[in-house]
Amino acid sequence: MEWQELKEEQQLNHIKDLSSGEPVVIFKHSTRCSISSTALNRLERSWKPEEVNGIKPFYLDLLSFRNISNKIEDVFKVRHESPQLLIIKNGNCVYHASHMGINYEEIKKQLSA
Repeated sequence: MEWQELKEEQQLNHIKDLSSGEPVVIFKHSTRCSISSTALNRLERSWKPEEVNGIKPFYLDLLSFRNISNKIEDVFKVRHESPQLLIIKNGNCVYHASHMGINYEEIKKQLSA
């Protein structure tokens, strides 16, 4: 996966705009949490670009940019968890999962819906 780093709150406006043409995935990762590392590793091992073409994946380092996670909660109306994956379509969060509920097959299904 080619993650785009989420480092500025202004990027959330860009994500909302992007999501009108193609789905956006945001992965919120706590770099000191073994569950978060496991979830990220499982996702990256499973991710097949040919199955999820046109998806824009963003990565948020929660320890460095917790303020952005707070803003994500406000903008997309999803309570903060870590790790957490959100799918944004047409400016709205249409799916989110956390911890070991982050499942590639379910993500793939949601992205194709």
